[in-house]
Amino acid sequence: MPVLNERAYLRRAVESVLAQQLPGPLELILALAPSSDGTEAVAAELAAEDPRVRLVHNPAADIPVGLNLAIRAGAHPIVVRVDAHSELDPGYTVRALATLRRVGAANVGGVMRADGRTPFQRAVARAYNSPIGLGGGAYHVGAREGEAESAYLGVMRRDVLEEVGLFDESIRRGEDWELNLRIRQAGHVVWFDPELAVTYWPRDSWTRLVRQFFATGRWRGELVRRYGRTNSVRFFAPPALVAVLGAATVVGLLQVTRVLTGVWAWLAAVVYLPIIAYAMLVGGVAAGRGGGTGWRDKLWTLAVLPTMHVAWGAGFLVGTVRGADDTVDTSRLDGRNTPLP
Repeated sequence: MPVLNERAYLRRAVESVLAQQLPGPLELILALAPSSDGTEAVAAELAAEDPRVRLVHNPAADIPVGLNLAIRAGAHPIVVRVDAHSELDPGYTVRALATLRRVGAANVGGVMRADGRTPFQRAVARAYNSPIGLGGGAYHVGAREGEAESAYLGVMRRDVLEEVGLFDESIRRGEDWELNLRIRQAGHVVWFDPELAVTYWPRDSWTRLVRQFFATGRWRGELVRRYGRTNSVRFFAPPALVAVLGAATVVGLLQVTRVLTGVWAWLAAVVYLPIIAYAMLVGGVAAGRGGGTGWRDKLWTLAVLPTMHVAWGAGFLVGTVRGADDTVDTSRLDGRNTPLP
């Protein structure tokens, strides 16, 4: 479990791991990045309370570096990646181990079941769980069991991880997709099991969400630069939306300033049609069922979906043109997570 500024979530995440109904031994290795919110003190308490919790330090603070440190420190043939913002069902690991054996997979993942405690966080969770929120990936919206492009978190065979060289430490976001690409290229199977579900608590403020999605989009642009057509077509939808919004803005300015008039103004107005369709789609998701039902939840959904798409799409365009460089997700760096009720 890579950990950075997770004081508000860490204890419950750890408790859900230690509650796994395993017939054999279990160890939980926390890769601790330098935190500013007291997370390291909470981690020390958890390690003192239960000898199965072990700590390794990740001064670089990058997720793939922390994951590799934790994997190398581990002693068992199966590696279960977990997140400090997530909670596992008690039978998660047993089910995943059974699926690994049944299908002969190298990595098994399930559904990210996003949830929220505030109107904003519930709106983000609704967007995560919607087919249009994050592109309809199997682990976001569910799908039939079968081979998959990637896996959320993942329950992995150590021998395969060592064969492919663990996580690529030069990739700060999208490291799981890239790892699963190498696993598949090495001839192994990545498997999706919809019966596996992990509760995930998304970002709890608008500024955090923007920073997270811009950084993630920029790294996806970097992965497109590196791997080209191996990236799914769905990754290109948000940058297409940003391009259309940009074109519509230019057309609007030209119309207002009377540079475009007459039939040319009418022809150029076609650029507004996909935006109108998108707005209707977002409105439908906000008004529909799922997630919170209060009016604040619905209003936040109207803001959250475009925020996610535009921030991710803008980051993607920058990353495709300029690369990711040293871009990091700063959404957890200030250490001010909302305390749990």
